[in-house]
Amino acid sequence: MASPRRLHDAGVARVRAEAQSLALERLEPLLREEEREWVRRGRNAAGRRPRHLNPAIYGRASGFETMVGWLHLHDPERLNELLSCLDPAVAADRPDSPL
Repeated sequence: MASPRRLHDAGVARVRAEAQSLALERLEPLLREEEREWVRRGRNAAGRRPRHLNPAIYGRASGFETMVGWLHLHDPERLNELLSCLDPAVAADRPDSPL
């Protein structure tokens, strides 16, 4: 059984801007045009960036969050499909997965 600290650390690692930017990079080949547009909008609206973070990574992470939020509200089935591609166990069984 994992300790609460290890669970916390694992959760934080997934929501960091670097992890979100990498997730977007892996999903980009699978995105539809409308999803790419939401990424672009979120990236452009990112605003002030933290000093310790590369602006490109922060913008990509903001775009990823925007797309996820839009899909959560408008097409949760598609969101589940995309997020399953980020799970190595599921991705190994999918020939179209970027992993």
